[in-house]
Amino acid sequence: MSELERWEGRFAAEEYVFGTAPNAFLSRQADLLKPGMRALSIADGEGRNGVWLAEQGLEVTWQDFSPRAQDKAQALARARGVTLDWVLCDLEDFAFPDAAYDVVVGVFFQFLAPEARARVFAGMRRALKPGGLLLIEGYGPKQLDYGTGGPKALENLYTEPLLREAFGDMADCRIMAYDAEVSEGAGHAGMSALVDLVAWK
Repeated sequence: MSELERWEGRFAAEEYVFGTAPNAFLSRQADLLKPGMRALSIADGEGRNGVWLAEQGLEVTWQDFSPRAQDKAQALARARGVTLDWVLCDLEDFAFPDAAYDVVVGVFFQFLAPEARARVFAGMRRALKPGGLLLIEGYGPKQLDYGTGGPKALENLYTEPLLREAFGDMADCRIMAYDAEVSEGAGHAGMSALVDLVAWK
């Protein structure tokens, strides 16, 4: 079974696998967001984060590779009365534009092996305008013990040194690793090992 087939199967469920509320880390950054900002939300699946960003008045580009997820994201956007730009493609094939966005968001996109992850990290940085805001949340290695969501491969998980190496030269780069209860649909539920990054280009 291909990765696309696997995700299409998950997103075929009537319910929203990760819920319809935004990721908790993302919602805590609301004070950093201003109406009119251009935002890119990568691997945004069923749209909970992109739709929330649009509700804050941002101009949002949604990216994912699952047609079923896109259908559900578009339904959520209609229900919430917002519009997004839609890019349906594999994240590894996404052409990150140069200096196009005020905000780039990546939440739990840890299906990437290290080499592909490095290319996507570079693309995320490239896509930010000068002064732009980068927001990333993922799982840390202890998540393998919790088993409450995320990848099963250690190499796909984040550590503070890994993110510091990739983004530490950005302005005011803040990285925090901690454990917290997550309740974001059936897909992310329970005590979790989280790693957050907030940085400016």
